Amino acid sequence: MNTHGFISQRVQGIRPSAIRRFFDIAATMEDVISLGIGEPDFVTPDPIVQAGIEALQCGETHYTSNSGLIELRRAIAAHMDTRYGQTYNPASEILVTVGVSEALYLAMAALLDAGDEIIIPEPCFVSYESTAKLVGAVPVIVPTYAKDDFQVSASAIEAAVTERTRAILIASPNNPTGAVMSRESLNAIAAIAKKHDLVVISDEIYDRLVYGVPHTCFASLPGMYRRTVVLQGFSKAYAMTGWRIGYIVGPAELVGEMRKAHQYIIMCAPSTSQWAALKALEVGEPYIEEMVAEYDRRRKLIVGGLNDLGLICTEPKGAFYAFPCIQSTGMDDNEFAEQLLQEQQVAVIPGNAFGESGKGYVRLSYATAYEKIETALERLARFLQHHREVHTVATSEAIG
Repeated sequence: MNTHGFISQRVQGIRPSAIRRFFDIAATMEDVISLGIGEPDFVTPDPIVQAGIEALQCGETHYTSNSGLIELRRAIAAHMDTRYGQTYNPASEILVTVGVSEALYLAMAALLDAGDEIIIPEPCFVSYESTAKLVGAVPVIVPTYAKDDFQVSASAIEAAVTERTRAILIASPNNPTGAVMSRESLNAIAAIAKKHDLVVISDEIYDRLVYGVPHTCFASLPGMYRRTVVLQGFSKAYAMTGWRIGYIVGPAELVGEMRKAHQYIIMCAPSTSQWAALKALEVGEPYIEEMVAEYDRRRKLIVGGLNDLGLICTEPKGAFYAFPCIQSTGMDDNEFAEQLLQEQQVAVIPGNAFGESGKGYVRLSYATAYEKIETALERLARFLQHHREVHTVATSEAIG
């Protein structure tokens, strides 16, 4: 029986995540240093863990409101007001989700009809294009380049606008490049959104992980509150990936439509995780500061090490990724990542996993121990030296 005919065209049209593929391969090997997965190596701070445990012990094991615990929504509203001067109504303008992955799906499902276009700067996180396709929309890719520090320009976005364009997706800080958009650049993009009457989906999950530059909340830009949906969560800044807790903030008329889809596919985010997230907002700041300082130390190590090895790497200003160019090795990014894993047991992600614009690059996560990064750089040096020697011998033989 041919079951392939049962599969929808939408699902057939998306490819499996290359991140998970390399993670699965690495899991079968010994002594692997993984620089592949974008997950903090820190454990969730103890007060946050204890809040989750206490919630379970107190019987907080039931459904919450579809929108999430009102206590958590109030805390999120206070957080957004304190950090970005943005006032959101906890009752109608905040929706607690199962991570930012669900938030992204809800935003696209509520804002885009089949055939609508959404502009997505690239390289970008692996799920953006696929999620757009899953809801029947058309992703329109706008490439960015290392020479511009991977900053997308307003002119490039406007050049991609058509009569079918409905939305722009902005991710700053960016995964995989670590680029942080300047306020000036974001204001220029905001002007395009207003000119063409577009909505902006702003993925700001890495907003707290910035190094020496400020993060600008897109909704805080003049005139953008009514046409911006901000996606946020607890996974990265609070080391809470496994708790699967995120949120959407935006104008009530947009968030209300997302809530309807959320009601039917999720019901509500896990109650235990919501109580833990509330505690994170209450006590998490010192832990964030400690983690950011350590990420910055690792960032300097890995970027300096890569450049010393001849793998030119633009300095990432946010998140916890380095995105070096590997074209000087003569290998493509798939070949580089596969051979590095097999020969030196270092796992990285080929840049093409993040779109065509990522070809010729690899992503390395520095969300792992400093000492492991040091060892990974030593192994990378041996790998590069070996392949340069092989290339020299092959060239000499060809000439001879």
